[in-house]
Amino acid sequence: MRNILVFLFICFISIHSIFAQDEQAVKQAEESVNDKAATLNLGADIMSRYIWRGFDYGNSPAIQPNLYFSWRGLNIGFWGSYSFTSYKNMYSNTVAVDMGNYSEMDTYISYTFKWFTLMCFDFFVPNGIDPDYTGIKSYQYFNFNNKTTGHGLEVSLSFAGPSAFPIKFFAGTIVYGCDKAMDSLGFYANPDKNNFSTYLELSYPVSFRKIDLNFFAGGTPFGGSWYGPKAGFTNVGLTAKKAIPITKTYCLPIQASLIVNPNTQKVFLVFGISF
Repeated sequence: MRNILVFLFICFISIHSIFAQDEQAVKQAEESVNDKAATLNLGADIMSRYIWRGFDYGNSPAIQPNLYFSWRGLNIGFWGSYSFTSYKNMYSNTVAVDMGNYSEMDTYISYTFKWFTLMCFDFFVPNGIDPDYTGIKSYQYFNFNNKTTGHGLEVSLSFAGPSAFPIKFFAGTIVYGCDKAMDSLGFYANPDKNNFSTYLELSYPVSFRKIDLNFFAGGTPFGGSWYGPKAGFTNVGLTAKKAIPITKTYCLPIQASLIVNPNTQKVFLVFGISF
């Protein structure tokens, strides 16, 4: 309980990267509030690494396409990440599993009212070794059985203050699916116990000489979850974004992020291009 209180206290006095799919989905939802006409949008990012909440997924550059529908604060979207090279997962520092090329396919729906966005996000990671393999139920997209599904459903609420108070706050919990308890080797092997992994993040956006900066601090108030065995910060750092003029009518958006995971004592410097 003391760790939880310390974590929450530091969050509220510190100055985020709701990175990758989370950041895009929340930003899209906020921007669509004033859209009177329905819009269909698409794009893609090329990232030097896929870092999600302070963790490296795929250990490789990745392409991340997105497609979404927006109308008056309502957003329905799809987001994916596909690594360029293969990787291995280590379990308990003794078992190495070849995971192939990391891939992810997510679906989300959100609604924004004034400063608040309520979102349901479905994370799904198909089998990296053979995406067409159907012998293991967790790799089947249309399997939604809570004990065997590979889907993880997160419910989140975010707050984005007005320009006079531009603080942003995000809170999300995995409420259904593959977020299960692990066995002694680190495999998710207990289908009857949900972890309810929870992530909190506070961020502060500013601009400096035409560069958009975003300071962030995020982590989990509980141990024994997707975010590691103990409570604490997993995602602290700074994201910088700017648009480079290419022609008179087109600018190329680029970004760089310095990300530190204090819980695992890892640091990342990530670069990305958006189209």
